[in-house]
Parts: sequence; structure tokens; C-alpha cells
Amino acid sequence: MTSKTIRLLIADDHPIVRAGLRAVLETEPDLAVVAEAATAEQAVARVADGDIDVVLMDLQFKGGMTGAEATAAITARQHAPRVVIVTTYDTDADTLPAIAAGATAYLLKDAPPEDLAAAVRTAAAGRTTLAPVVADRLLSRMRRPATSLTGRETEVLTLVAEGLSNQAIGSRLHLTEGTVKSHLARIYTKLDVDSRTSAVAAATNLGLIRR
Repeated sequence: MTSKTIRLLIADDHPIVRAGLRAVLETEPDLAVVAEAATAEQAVARVADGDIDVVLMDLQFKGGMTGAEATAAITARQHAPRVVIVTTYDTDADTLPAIAAGATAYLLKDAPPEDLAAAVRTAAAGRTTLAPVVADRLLSRMRRPATSLTGRETEVLTLVAEGLSNQAIGSRLHLTEGTVKSHLARIYTKLDVDSRTSAVAAATNLGLIRR
């Protein structure tokens, strides 16, 4: 390992995915996988050792901290490593929290190996890389701000899509039932719909929530 080698941590709860990413990245002479983590909590703890340049982070782990939460914890540190999100999810509900948490790059798991390696190098240099579908969605969001949902509205509609009642949503999010109804009213206006079913369908088509 040379002084210019980019030291990587792979955080994913699937051993096969970790092995696949390691196999791809270690074919590059300037990249070295020095650690793996099966949970987001393990990734946050391992970064504390101070020898990681770039973390490749999945978004969804089985229970516990999410990838976005881990990203926020990691990037809040002084001299923090860069975080590259590598996931299968590309909806606003996934991308926006991760980017807001401080992720430098966002790639999908079907990205070509050369794109992954390039994104790692770009992230190590402090520059941003976004999967084309994610970049397109963010641009569309900027061009059509009227249809953009707030983080809370996205949470509410995601729970609607799961079949929860207003009362159950309020309990889950620590909101009154009246507040949930107010959020839904704003969602209906933004999406130009008049029912829960139509709101879920419209938001899914726009990539605002994941089904």
C-alpha cells in the first residue's frame, strides 16, 4: 500500500455484496479495502480508528441505525472520511436524507465497476458523483418544486402506503391526528389528487416514495 492508496471501508449487511464490492475495488492499484462492517453501528465505530478515507455505505440494514443515520454520524466527525452511498434505492425518500446527511456520492448497485472506482476516487478528492437517475430526479425536483414533498410529508405518505391509519401514523411519528390530516391535505394539493390511494400512486410514479 502506497501513500497515495485510498483506504476503504465497506458497510453492507450482505456478505455476498461486501465480497463482490471488495473483488471489484481491489483490482484497482490505488484502492485498498482495509475493513468491512455488517451493520451501520459497526461502520461508525470503525471509522473512529482514523485510517479510512472513503466509506462505501448501504442505506438499509436489518434493524438498528440506517445508512443515512450512519452517514450523518460519520460526516459529523472532524477530518471525517467521505461517504459513498451504494444502494438499490433511488427514490427521493432514500436519496435526499442520504445527501442531506453528508454523502459525497450516491451510486446504484448496478453501476459498472469502472463507475464505482471512479466515484471512490472522486469522493476521496472531495467532489460529488450522483447516479444518472438520481441526478435527473434532483434536477426535476428543482424544476418542479411545487410537487416536492417535505421530509415529514414523505414520512407520512410512506406510512399511508404501508396501510396505516391517520391515528396509527400519528402514533408512529408522535403527531396528533389533526396534524397528520394537515400533512395529507398539503400532499393532496401538491400532487393534485383527492385520495390516499391516488396520492400514493402519484408519489410512487414521481419517485417520491418507495413501494
